[in-house]
Amino acid sequence: MPETPSSERSDNLFPVDRSSQEHWNNEALERKNDKPTLKELFIHSVLFILTFISVSIVSTLLVGKGLQIKTLAGFSFPFPTNEDLKAGALFASLLLSFLTIHEFGHYFAAVYHRVRVSLPYYIPLPVGIGTLGAVIKIRQPIQRTRSLFDIGAAGPLAGFIVSLAILIIGFLTLPGPSFLNEFGDHQMLIDHFNEFGYYPPLPSLMEGQMVFLFGETSLYSFIASFFPSAPPMYEIMHYPFLLAGWFGLFFTALNLMPVGQLDGGHILYSLVGYEKHRIIARIFYGGLTILAGIEAVPLFQNYLTTHGFGSIGYAWGIWTIMLSLLMKKAYKEHLYWMGAMIPLSLLMSGFFLYVWTPSFAQEGSVLWLFWSFFTAFVVKIEHPPVRYEETLSTGRTLLGWVSMLIFILCISLNPLTLIS
Repeated sequence: MPETPSSERSDNLFPVDRSSQEHWNNEALERKNDKPTLKELFIHSVLFILTFISVSIVSTLLVGKGLQIKTLAGFSFPFPTNEDLKAGALFASLLLSFLTIHEFGHYFAAVYHRVRVSLPYYIPLPVGIGTLGAVIKIRQPIQRTRSLFDIGAAGPLAGFIVSLAILIIGFLTLPGPSFLNEFGDHQMLIDHFNEFGYYPPLPSLMEGQMVFLFGETSLYSFIASFFPSAPPMYEIMHYPFLLAGWFGLFFTALNLMPVGQLDGGHILYSLVGYEKHRIIARIFYGGLTILAGIEAVPLFQNYLTTHGFGSIGYAWGIWTIMLSLLMKKAYKEHLYWMGAMIPLSLLMSGFFLYVWTPSFAQEGSVLWLFWSFFTAFVVKIEHPPVRYEETLSTGRTLLGWVSMLIFILCISLNPLTLIS
């Protein structure tokens, strides 16, 4: 994901009365100074290594075959075996391949357009899957629409190709159903598959078993339909190629959300211009808060019930206050948009929670709740205008709409459900 500075600084960086010779001298100096120093190379390399180690170890909770419990100083800790670490390292290699290709897609597009840019910063995190991803820093405002499009689109398109390749390799090299027994007793699933030719749906699993259910996406489901032995979504964690491919496609979709300075925001802005993008982005954010509400209300209700506040009204009241603050920030206190989107978001969240419940089982997930805050306070909704608006070529326009299609095919409205 490229981190783009605000265009408000563009007048200071590119004064229009600069002489031609001075302009080219300064540009050459900027390019020279933009080359990574040994110190920067060391920092980026260390972050990559730390991220690889973090993903390799943390991901063993997913792809491992059962961690050993060891006691240190009176406390019990799960420790991965050598087999677990091998599986974790494989998953880390696949995931970081996607992240690296994605970020260097941005990087080389920026270099091509002579936009100053950093190398990717990898972000290790010792929870979840071991990383928050990677980011490059754009060190100057992007001045032209075509440059904005190329830099924004190069990353997700390159990463999508890698993720798709990883996923297809995973399906082509699937082991037989008995492979699942290496991760505990899965004989019930295996017997069901051998008898009927497909795995049982989630409700038939043993009660009391904690399950990570990864959300299906249109593209993933389409590819899986060609492989009868494809594991169910509650078992793909045992297959490093499938899991890495799923994360690659989903992370690509997150980056292609058409808001603010996400990759999708850059692309859609380049396709439709400032005014139309602002309207689309505001509507899209309203939809994002609907998903956030589906997660937030049950979360608040469960917490309040354990503390003696059983009425559902308390949960809805808290979410209404939070939603109002989010909308105020996202829409910059624009009363027309706040007045329209707040009640619509609340009504739609209630509809999917109490009327159309089978479609959105968001138990144990706070992704969209987090993403609604992240978008409003970090990414922002509106895209800052570029200085030089240009019409995209036919090829760029086609790639832009293909990118939007990739977003639709790779997004999951309920990406992760934790059932116990």
